[in-house]
Amino acid sequence: MSIVLSGIRSTGNLHLGNYFGALRNFVKTQDEHTCYFFIADFHSLTTHPNPKLLHDNVKNVLIEYLAAGIDPQKSTIYVQSDVPEVCELYLLLNMHAYLGELSKTVSFKEKARKQPQNVNAGLLTYPTLMAADILIHNSDYVPVGKDQEQHLELTRKYARRFNNLYGVEYFNEPDAFNFGMELIKIPGLDGSGKMGKSEGNCIYLYDDSKTIEKKVKKALTDAGPTEANQPKPECIENLFTILRVVSLPEVVEYFENKWNIAEIRYGDLKKQLAEDIIKVTSPIRERILDLQNDESYLRNVAREGAEKARESARKTIREVREIMGIKPF
Repeated sequence: MSIVLSGIRSTGNLHLGNYFGALRNFVKTQDEHTCYFFIADFHSLTTHPNPKLLHDNVKNVLIEYLAAGIDPQKSTIYVQSDVPEVCELYLLLNMHAYLGELSKTVSFKEKARKQPQNVNAGLLTYPTLMAADILIHNSDYVPVGKDQEQHLELTRKYARRFNNLYGVEYFNEPDAFNFGMELIKIPGLDGSGKMGKSEGNCIYLYDDSKTIEKKVKKALTDAGPTEANQPKPECIENLFTILRVVSLPEVVEYFENKWNIAEIRYGDLKKQLAEDIIKVTSPIRERILDLQNDESYLRNVAREGAEKARESARKTIREVREIMGIKPF
């Protein structure tokens, strides 16, 4: 049985959190699984993006997917709004989603707190649209970061609820796809627990070496350890978390030892961290620059991806309609 994986939900430029959270692993697994990657322009509407910039943001993500190694000959890459069946499934799932469970999601409460002037229905039902993104291909696995576990659990709940309500075993209950490892959450450079565009604490895949060095140099630190084996404060643990994903084990061990004997120099740590991030992102940045002006290739990738995604989506909608009793005369 082929394994279907629904991809990262992102608009705008991709950052290290996107890359190490899921994308890097998908590059490695394209030969083994049936993979779907989409660019979530509908999701972005909850924050009312500038219409003049939305298409450019979609284009940027498409370029960065390709630059990071996603192969359109092996995987399906598409723009969310090019597959209208997603909207129909979103509507149908909303009929089985309850206000109480949606309003209790961590992401809704956090966004409502941050943007109290724009608590819209799309924000409330964001998890249902995410579930539609996943269930439209009846996915078995989904790449999610630690912060998205609750949304995945809601997707599983909606799949189970649909099956129970209609007495079928139609939808899979998808699991997190993490190669058997703990789910990754890349922290921000400002000492916060998550790297994210809205937090303004990102290192983007397109950043050049000088930009990366400047951002890492400004990363939040403290006064340093005052005794051996002292617990790391959150801002320092965040830097070590990034170090662990971009650096060699011996490099991590070196700085861990320096911390444990209270001799660490943050300037040295940041210099090494910036160098290792640049090593990871430089090949991706070069490919981004190559693809930026190849409009014909990008257009073909998006068109062919939409065609393949719609073939899968049409089948799901046709069968869901039949199960629910929605039939033409």
